[in-house]
Amino acid sequence: MKLTRIFTAGIFAAALLVARAADTPKVGDKAPAFEAKDQDGKTVKLSDFAGKQVVLLYFYPKDQTPGCTKEACGFRDAIASYKKLSVPVFGVSPDPIEDVKDFAEKFKLNFPLLADADHAVCEKYGVWQEKSMYGKKYFGAARTTFIISADGKIEHVFERVKPDGHDREVLEYLQSSPG
Repeated sequence: MKLTRIFTAGIFAAALLVARAADTPKVGDKAPAFEAKDQDGKTVKLSDFAGKQVVLLYFYPKDQTPGCTKEACGFRDAIASYKKLSVPVFGVSPDPIEDVKDFAEKFKLNFPLLADADHAVCEKYGVWQEKSMYGKKYFGAARTTFIISADGKIEHVFERVKPDGHDREVLEYLQSSPG
């Protein structure tokens, strides 16, 4: 009986993973609506940008880790170039708002970081995924960046992002993009 329960739970977990992967928005899909608090407690809604401008939404696994710090500082250092293109940058982390605030302050980040402690935004974008480190399996945010067009559709997706130089990779895409 116990083996049957474990087997059933395993099948359910696998089905849930497949369902999540199927929900990952693709280029041309309507971007999932979201609302989240930034490091200052201000509510950010995707709908506030609808019909107005392109949005850069990047997901990162954990505040104050080496890769996430490198990625965030890259966007920080390039923010003037993004502003010149009128593209707001938003980082999304599954960390609580206190951790996001500490991270933003410590590294003088000059763009909003959104706290997604319940990983609702991560799930909507299909980036809340099973991971493995040292043989231990766990769930976390996959490092992924979405470019959302002014009409609210997914314009481009950067998956399996390498933190070093990602800000330049995205900027080059935006500068060469017709939209």
